[in-house]
Amino acid sequence: MLTRTSSCMGALLLCIAGVAMAADESSNQTPSQKMVNDKVAKASKSKRMSKVVEQQQPVSTPSAEGNKLPSNSSEVHTGRMVCELGNSVTVTPDPQVPGSFVLQMRQLTYHMTPVVSSTGAVRLEDAKAGAMWLQLANKSMLMNSKIGQRMADECQSPAQQAEAEAMKLSPPLSLLDTPVLARK
Repeated sequence: MLTRTSSCMGALLLCIAGVAMAADESSNQTPSQKMVNDKVAKASKSKRMSKVVEQQQPVSTPSAEGNKLPSNSSEVHTGRMVCELGNSVTVTPDPQVPGSFVLQMRQLTYHMTPVVSSTGAVRLEDAKAGAMWLQLANKSMLMNSKIGQRMADECQSPAQQAEAEAMKLSPPLSLLDTPVLARK
């Protein structure tokens, strides 16, 4: 038992010594060396973060190998949708690019491509123009991501209007609502 305890103590001392040596090495650096090391650390962190962002928001376009699109591209509501403040938006499939859509609002025309969404919402983007169409179960909205502003809100297809009415009649439970348990 004594040898086991002493070997554990030895390992602990080696770890502490390694940490102390690392601290001594960093304190012996000149200010310019510390600044260079900090810049290298920040640069590698920003590269890792940009890779994470790229992985989280892949834009999917049709490929010659198999026309791989997000599964939600077939769920896009098409046609003319009336929005709040007297606006209207028309979404039609793009005949030249299968799986993409043309969105028109007043004189503006956007060529939208489906984007994978982690929430399951339908999301279409025109990266050049900075436009994003977000379609939920009960409404859709058009946003300009370059200026961070909604261009059209509360846009509804007939299916979305029916869903909105159903939600009014029996609203979904909130996370803050306490569940009703059966009483014995």
